[in-house]
Amino acid sequence: MATIDRYERLRRIIAKSIERNDFPKFKWGEDGRSFTYEVEKKRYVYDLETTTSSQLKAKDEEAEPFRRAPERGRQYTVVYNPDKTLKAFTRDRNVFISKLNGTGLVQVTQGGSEKDRLKFGIASWVYGEELGVREAMWFSPDGKKLAFYGFNEKEVIDFYLTLDETKVQNRLDVEPYPKAGAPNPIVDLYIYDLDSKKTVKVDAHWDSGGGPDLGHYIYNVRWSPDGNELLFNRTNRRQNVMEFVAANRETGKCRVVIRESQPNSWTDNTPEMQWVEDENGAKTKFVWLNYRDGFKNLSLVKFDGSGEKPITRHKFDVAAIVRVNSKKKVIYYTARDGENPYRLQLHKVNLDGTGERRLTNPKYNHTVQVNEACDRIIDTCETVDTPPTTDELDAEGKFVKNISRADVSRFERQGLAPVEMFTFKAADGKTDCYGYLMKPAGFDPSKKYPLIVTTYSGPESGTFSERFRVPDPACELGFLVASFDGRGTIGRGKAFLDEIYGKLGMVEIDDQAAGVKFLAKRPYVDAKNVGIYGTSYGGYATIMCLLRHPDVFKAGVACSSVTAWENYDSVYTERYMNLPQNNPEGYRQGSAMTYAKNLKGHLLLFYGTMDNNVHPTNTHQLVDALDKAGKRFDMMVAPDRGHVQMSLTKIWAFFCEHLMGMRADDALKKVFDRRARERRRHMKAKEPLLTALKT
Repeated sequence: MATIDRYERLRRIIAKSIERNDFPKFKWGEDGRSFTYEVEKKRYVYDLETTTSSQLKAKDEEAEPFRRAPERGRQYTVVYNPDKTLKAFTRDRNVFISKLNGTGLVQVTQGGSEKDRLKFGIASWVYGEELGVREAMWFSPDGKKLAFYGFNEKEVIDFYLTLDETKVQNRLDVEPYPKAGAPNPIVDLYIYDLDSKKTVKVDAHWDSGGGPDLGHYIYNVRWSPDGNELLFNRTNRRQNVMEFVAANRETGKCRVVIRESQPNSWTDNTPEMQWVEDENGAKTKFVWLNYRDGFKNLSLVKFDGSGEKPITRHKFDVAAIVRVNSKKKVIYYTARDGENPYRLQLHKVNLDGTGERRLTNPKYNHTVQVNEACDRIIDTCETVDTPPTTDELDAEGKFVKNISRADVSRFERQGLAPVEMFTFKAADGKTDCYGYLMKPAGFDPSKKYPLIVTTYSGPESGTFSERFRVPDPACELGFLVASFDGRGTIGRGKAFLDEIYGKLGMVEIDDQAAGVKFLAKRPYVDAKNVGIYGTSYGGYATIMCLLRHPDVFKAGVACSSVTAWENYDSVYTERYMNLPQNNPEGYRQGSAMTYAKNLKGHLLLFYGTMDNNVHPTNTHQLVDALDKAGKRFDMMVAPDRGHVQMSLTKIWAFFCEHLMGMRADDALKKVFDRRARERRRHMKAKEPLLTALKT
């Protein structure tokens, strides 16, 4: 614990131990010869010809109508027409339209009511949380139509949380929350005509093979570029069939533009797409990124639904579309064909699939920006242990000039150890997986160090890309810190993802243990003192690692954790686990309670009483099972807090005690005291603002 002061000091500065100069919040200028970027909330412009950078002066911009950002899982309650003269908003579960000042009020819907559990212009909570729905009303480009959601939650079972736990009297928070296998909300789409004041219902329900599927999902709603059709994605409840659909704005009749199917797993719910213009400027085609032949590839799709043509046929994943130039008929995109799948490469291909080529060096990871004319590229190349360099390239990826190199002098002055990336075999003994290891400054390979694993591990996640990294400040407490991307994470093809289908809590957990066993062969890794921590799915992974591999993991801190998949929402859970009725054994094996009797190490559970995402009942069920099994554990509760992680300082104090054999409380007390003083000063400084806001 002699390094606690160094830890606290580095915790503040380590994130800034290099000056990356890779231009975050990058935007090309209209001329394609300059770009703006933002660093520490200051905006700059860089001129490619003069190679100079200058700070932009603040200027008054046309004020946009204010709307408060919605909370997690919620939607904006106000939307504006294109010329900002009208607003649509929700009140008492119904939709209204008025002028910005509130005059000319028109009530669009009448049936919304809490009693009937009907609402319009608002989405179900699970849509916001799992399907990215941030808006529930959409004006057409010409401003003459308003599309909006309708939800019937009559069959959805309510979940209850208690709020104001630190006050004398608490209160209830009630949310229709569809659990796995339980009734889902019924969703509809409507289109209202502002001139005729008539509403048509979109014919969005579909037959998924066994009759109308009222458990389906409708999301990613937007208007077509010409405004003639309302576009949306829909998927069946199992989410193994997904359709991109267009609805006629006058009649509500639908047509399927393209259909995706993964019979034995799940489809990509929101494939990336970019429009392609024809000779007349009409957007009649689009580039579509989805799984083809087991890997993510590009296709060119006709918007009228008459055909689809593959553009790429790679045996590795395309990562993202960077730029589509309709006039030149070319696409720039990134793909995972570097020396490992996490070193992204820039490719160029013609829209007809010819002329495909890689433009960047596969020894490095590349973060790229291509201007609209597709004649200039800004490329930041790096690896986990190679600081970033930013260059200007021509249209074919040839070097033009250097723009900047990262300043690593602060990194070097701190004596920080480079981060190591490595490969290991998954628990199946044959699949290559990747991880990274962080070491303390002054690392001595002749000594043994406790190992801490940071984890999330959920399906379609990924803990790292091959960008330059600095060590976790916790290394200065005397720990090694590692993370592993096992099977089920992104970037390795569909088969790699599908390894976890129907069996969450098994394959990905076994791969975490396999990563530890690989590192344990190194003489400086103290294999008898291994800890792990994570939040949300990472909390679940932490618990399952301790319970399913008690001889590998000695201590764990699990925050806001799922403990059984019957407890979680339908959209996320059923995507990866199918319904409980169809996969009872998978749900049993994925339950932490099944293995409660196996606990041998030290487990600290943490949750917030106001967590409306992963409900506290998850932790309560595990507490009950551990207690019945006669197991000892620790638990901390955060009153009136939501889906959060415990303070890192408290996490490290727990590991110092259980992996280093020392009481950390006294050594960390000054840290807590200093933090409290800092918070008091911060809140005192904010008091005038808070008073004004309350007023």
